[in-house]
Amino acid sequence: MRFSRRRLPALLLGSAALARPALAQPAWPSRPIRMIVAFAPGGATDIMARLVAARLQAELGQAVVVENRAGASGIIGTEVAARAAPDGYTLLMGSITTHAVNVPMYGTRLSYDPVRDFAAVTRVSTGYNLLVVHPSLPVQSVADLIALAKARPGALAYGHGGNGTSTHLAGEMFKAQAGIDVLTVPFRSTSPATAALLANEIQIMFDTSTSALPLARQGSVRLLATCAPQRRPGMPDVPAVAETLPGFEMSTWSGIFAPAGTPPAIIARVDAATRIAMRDPEMLARFEQLGNEPFDAGPEEFAAFVRTEIVNWTQIVRNARITAE
Repeated sequence: MRFSRRRLPALLLGSAALARPALAQPAWPSRPIRMIVAFAPGGATDIMARLVAARLQAELGQAVVVENRAGASGIIGTEVAARAAPDGYTLLMGSITTHAVNVPMYGTRLSYDPVRDFAAVTRVSTGYNLLVVHPSLPVQSVADLIALAKARPGALAYGHGGNGTSTHLAGEMFKAQAGIDVLTVPFRSTSPATAALLANEIQIMFDTSTSALPLARQGSVRLLATCAPQRRPGMPDVPAVAETLPGFEMSTWSGIFAPAGTPPAIIARVDAATRIAMRDPEMLARFEQLGNEPFDAGPEEFAAFVRTEIVNWTQIVRNARITAE
């Protein structure tokens, strides 16, 4: 094909016009980012998400808006995040429940795959549940609680934030290891379960440290023990449940995920921004107040951790014969 010199400038201009949209793509992020939390406001995952979102907003230069999509042990909100466009404008603050425990709990009924449908971005925190009771309960220790439950079988109730949550698994493991009969009361999320404890509608809860520790400090609940394998440095006077029931432990974690297919450059930027935020002295102090520890792990390390957690919790759930109702 032959072109005249007169037509050549017009063709070049046309080519430039076709190329212009690709060159004019706005840099990410150019608009607000939503961070989905698959649990109700006020729970541990929600609190972590809001702390991190505020810092990410400063680092990324765009609003990071927390959006609560609670229900079905975190499945509803997590599925929303999994099906979102992989453009960096939807993130998920995932947890041990959404990305590990739900796998054996729901099996083929789980509407998302925590490995296939997500890109791990960065792990944020780790913590341990706390065994707390209503202040009116006449117990001062784990041994007292077990003795009271055995003396009054079926009379006491413990609440949890949904099947497969750490608050549920800790309670079921405690019942099994202590050999006690207490009523199990499920709630839609940790926050309403905690509210029920404060109202004395339930007497016992294995609440997250993020939620329980501030309440214990103000005397709204009585803290009996930590679910860490041993006493924690920040709470040396609080015994571990394992001191009464050897081997008892319930840890929790949270971290940021993006829909699978999100560009690696965006994942790397969110990871870097989160790591900067987690080094902030004010952020570290807030974590300590909530009984959590920052856990700095990038995409590859976090992804490997999630795969290991799925294997571990599959074994634990099956051994304990815990099922989703």
